[in-house]
Amino acid sequence: MHGMTDEHIEKTKSAIESAGNIPPDKKAELLDLLSNLRPAIAKVSEAHHGHAQSIARLVEASAEETIGAQKKPELIKKLLHELKQSAESFEGSHPELVAFVTKYTALLSALGI
Repeated sequence: MHGMTDEHIEKTKSAIESAGNIPPDKKAELLDLLSNLRPAIAKVSEAHHGHAQSIARLVEASAEETIGAQKKPELIKKLLHELKQSAESFEGSHPELVAFVTKYTALLSALGI
């Protein structure tokens, strides 16, 4: 059930770990956030599997775009915006997910643009 979302998070972690253009302290911060995001997404997944998968996909896509060689600031902004919007629909039921996503998007935003 959580296979796909876990896969997205794992791919994101690997991409961040191998990225040569992220300072080590930011890398550690992002990896830490991803570790917290995983259980938060899993919780959402219990009742809203499709939404959880979409959030996990956006987490992965936004990281890939941010650390990719071909920076596309508009696309990064769009992905981060979509990710925040997806998470904000769970503000009432899963505030921890929203908190982690907010920190994650802020960090990526600072790195990518």
